[in-house]
Amino acid sequence: MTAVHTRAPALTIRAGSRALARLQKQAFTAADVHVVPGAAGGPKALGISGLDRAIFGDFLPRVPQVRSLIGSSIGSWRFAAVASTDDPGAQLARLADLYTAQRFAKGVSMAEVSRKSVLFLEELLAGCEEHILNHPWYRLNIVVVRSRGMLEHDTRGRLSLGLMNAISANMVSRRHLGRFMERGIVHDARQKAPLGKLVDFPSHDIALSRDNLMPALLASASIPMVMSGVRNLPGAPDGLYRDGGLLDYHLDLPYKQPGVILYPHFTDRVVPGWFDKTLPWRRGDATRLRDVLLVSPSPEYLETLPDKKLPDRKDFERYLGDDAGRERAWRKAIAESDRLGDEFMELVESGRLKDVLRPLGGKR
Repeated sequence: MTAVHTRAPALTIRAGSRALARLQKQAFTAADVHVVPGAAGGPKALGISGLDRAIFGDFLPRVPQVRSLIGSSIGSWRFAAVASTDDPGAQLARLADLYTAQRFAKGVSMAEVSRKSVLFLEELLAGCEEHILNHPWYRLNIVVVRSRGMLEHDTRGRLSLGLMNAISANMVSRRHLGRFMERGIVHDARQKAPLGKLVDFPSHDIALSRDNLMPALLASASIPMVMSGVRNLPGAPDGLYRDGGLLDYHLDLPYKQPGVILYPHFTDRVVPGWFDKTLPWRRGDATRLRDVLLVSPSPEYLETLPDKKLPDRKDFERYLGDDAGRERAWRKAIAESDRLGDEFMELVESGRLKDVLRPLGGKR
């Protein structure tokens, strides 16, 4: 008798408590989705490009309705690409291609990385600004942070000292980060982000405009010590603005919406802030995440990829002097990510999604 070999699942799908109960009783459809978060994570976004293309190119367009896209860092770039065109699948593929083709010399300055990032955004989005600002269905929200104290400086000495102080303060309690930064949400002028009251950190609502769209996208991805901060974001309080992932790495926010929050993600856990990456006890709040459906690559899928992981920023160092090798690895991961999108669509269309749901962990 011949053994039958089945392919391991490409996806891990976890749901918060209320989403889990809902989806065990009724089929998941695009009508359920009013909010999509997009985490910080740099090149990891390339590794779920196929999932993004399935969600935005096929699944969500089946039920056109107003949806809030809330992105931090690369998440905001992904969502700007989605809202910039009537063919989001093609634009997401273009984003992945442009990002893969970036090359940086050893010891590159923060100013040079910022300069290249401006060119990247212009090549991807120039001429699409009005489409983003007036998209019939999507409402773009870009998460940034306003620097305080020593993080207001871009000189390496002061900035590195400020970061060390912030890391130490965060070890004691995440709330202490309020001494170093404030949250900014640059929201579609037609509708604020669907969030409850933000009481964890000082927060600012900033209306998205043609003047601040590109600067906000640049600021949202401006990692300290890697890129320069963006000073005096138009329409926002004066100051130096940086990567939104510093405070909201995986967007552990108090969402207020009527359905299921569809969250295409790089991993099956929610890490509140960038400084929490190495703190396994820091998890997203279970109450905030109760409506979330988190869709991410499975461990078995990751084992099949080059280097057995999604692309990440360390690959620029890992493949130093071998840009062609890095690009081959990334393009392989991008191509393989079609499996993620195909599996998601099959689970939704067959009704099998409820059979693979697992609880989404979080602090209580």
